[in-house]
Amino acid sequence: MFHKILIANRGEIAARIIRTCEKLNIQTVAVYSEADKEATFVRAADEAYLIGGPRVSESYLNIEKIIEVAKAAHVEAIHPGYGLLSENPEFVKRCEEEGIVFIGPTAATIAKMGSKIEARKAMALADIPIVPGIEHQLLNVEDAVFTAQKIGYPVMLKASAGGGGIGMQVAFNDVELEKAFISNQKRALNFFGEGSMYMEKYIENPRHIEIQIIADKLGNTVYLWERECSIQRRHQKVIEEAPSPFLSEETRRQMGESAVLAAKAIGYENAGTIEFIVDEEQNYYFLEMNTRLQVEHPVTEEITKLDLVEQQIKIACGEKLTYGQKDISKEGHAIEARIYAEDPVTFFPSPGTITNLEIPNGPGIRHELGVETNSTVTPFYDPMIAKLIVTANTRNEAIELMVHALQNYEVTGIKTNIPLLLDIFEHEAFAAGNTTTNFIEKTLKV
Repeated sequence: MFHKILIANRGEIAARIIRTCEKLNIQTVAVYSEADKEATFVRAADEAYLIGGPRVSESYLNIEKIIEVAKAAHVEAIHPGYGLLSENPEFVKRCEEEGIVFIGPTAATIAKMGSKIEARKAMALADIPIVPGIEHQLLNVEDAVFTAQKIGYPVMLKASAGGGGIGMQVAFNDVELEKAFISNQKRALNFFGEGSMYMEKYIENPRHIEIQIIADKLGNTVYLWERECSIQRRHQKVIEEAPSPFLSEETRRQMGESAVLAAKAIGYENAGTIEFIVDEEQNYYFLEMNTRLQVEHPVTEEITKLDLVEQQIKIACGEKLTYGQKDISKEGHAIEARIYAEDPVTFFPSPGTITNLEIPNGPGIRHELGVETNSTVTPFYDPMIAKLIVTANTRNEAIELMVHALQNYEVTGIKTNIPLLLDIFEHEAFAAGNTTTNFIEKTLKV
C-alpha cells in the first residue's frame, strides 16, 4: 500500500479522497491556489503546498509545478480526482517519467477515449451499439451541413475533445446548424484549445444512463450497476440516482455486460464509466467513456457498499479484485443532488462569502462538502460547492428524504440552486420516473 499520495484537485473531491486515505492510513499532500488558501481540504491534508495564482491555468493545470511538489514531498502516487488534469494524457506521461504512480488508467487509454471520434471507432470494433454518426472531423460549415442532410435531422453537434456539455448543441435544420457550428467551434477552442467537431444523430426524448466499471491490472473487470443521470441543464448533470427507475432487469444486465466488454476491448484498468444514451424503447447507444472517478460516484457507493476511491488506490497498487460479478449486490435506492452557487432564476454563478451553512443530518443522509461557514466562493472555479446524497429502501422514500433534507439545508450569503432542486423533486413527473435529458426545459420550462 502507498504511504503518501498527492491529490491534484480541490474542493469537495479533494476532501473526499483525503477521507479514504485517512481510513487506509495513507498520508496526504494537498496542492492549492492562492484563492483556496483557506479552503477546508487544505487544512484536512497532512501537508499542503501553494502552487500558483487563482486561475486554473496558474495552479491546478500547472503540470510541472504539481510534479515538482510531488517530488519534493516524496509521494508515491497522485490521485487526480475528476476534471482538471484527471483525463490529461500528458500529465499521466509526466507522472510515469518521474516514477510516480497515476491513480487511473494509462495515458494511451485516456488519449484514445478522450477523443469522441476515436472512442466511437473503438466501440464500433468491439460491437458496442453506437449512435449513427460520423467517424471523421468536420472540416467546415459546408461539410457539417452536407453530413447532417446525409444523417437526417435532428443532429447533435459536439466538440471532439469536449466535456461538461461545452461545445454541444442540437440542430433541427441547416440554418440552426450553421450558427451552432461557428459558435461551438469557437467555444471548443477557448475551453479545450482544440476546435475539431463531429456529429451524430440526435435521439429524441433520451435518457442518459451510465455504467460504473472497475478493472484491475490483470484484466478482471466488473460493472457496479448503473446511474440515471438524465436530469441535466444545458447538458450538465444536476441530479443522479442509482438504480435507474426506467431500466428493466434484462436491459440493466445487457448494458452492464456491454460496459465490461467495452472496457476489456481497450485494456482498461482502474475505475471508469461508460455513458449511454437510451431511447424510449430501451435501446442503448454508447455516448462516451469517462476515464476517471465521476462526480456522481457516491450513489454507486451507497447501493453497493464499495468505497470507489479505496478500490482505485488498491488497483493502482497492483492489487487484484477480491470479488467477481456475482458478488456485486445492489441494495436500496440512492439519489444525489448537486448544490451550485448560482442564481436559481438566471443560473448565473453567485460568488461571495457563505455567512452561514447549516446542513441536515440523520440516517440515510450523506454530504460531500467543499465549503463551510465563512468560506469564500470565488468566480475562478466550477460553482458546485457540495453534493447531498440520500439513501433509502425505495425510490419514493429516497425522494421524500431528499425533499426533507433540502428543506432543512441553509446557505446564506450566496444564492444556490436549492429552489430548482426542490421544484424537480416535488414534481409528479419526477416521482413517476419520467426523467429525460430535456426534463428541466420541457417540464419545468426553465
